[in-house]
Amino acid sequence: MNAPVTTVLRRVNRILLGLAGLLLLLAGGAVLAAALDLSVPSWWPWSGSSDVLLSVADRRRWRDEGWWWPAVIAALAVLVLLALWWLLAQFRRARLAELLVDTGDGEAALLRGRALEDVLAADATAQEGVARARVALTGRRTAPRTRIALHLEPYASPGEALAGLSGEALGRARDAAGLDALPTEARLRAVKHGARRVT
Repeated sequence: MNAPVTTVLRRVNRILLGLAGLLLLLAGGAVLAAALDLSVPSWWPWSGSSDVLLSVADRRRWRDEGWWWPAVIAALAVLVLLALWWLLAQFRRARLAELLVDTGDGEAALLRGRALEDVLAADATAQEGVARARVALTGRRTAPRTRIALHLEPYASPGEALAGLSGEALGRARDAAGLDALPTEARLRAVKHGARRVT
């Protein structure tokens, strides 16, 4: 996903969040006003503190319809799932799909972000004591950043793993992409291993 599309999606997300918040605020204020017996518009379905969402007549009208309550529950469940998905999407960091590489002749080439992630992960995993590595490229196309999770073997030295990562793997990635800097957040974890049997 390129930068203009990401910017548009962010704007749409903010507009939708703002509209949802405004609608909820207006609806909550109107319900509160009705509950406090304040004046509400004539079209508003509740006009006092004794009003309910569904009257006895409304509830009885749909009681004989076998599909009504399952449909209402299913619709509300879908609404809750969509709201949860939207909430979780707010915390997800977008991965960089591509970055611009200066070719040296005044032109620029596009490098797939996934390709750079795979190369970085392979270089990091090739180091002594690194069982596996996961790489995520974030930031902007002209100023990428990386998040790297290194899973270390029990005998590995964290200092050596970080030195190898910053010196070799990240150095090659910077050179390949023509970057002056590649800010990186590295997280180290130990690989779980089973206990050895002693006989």
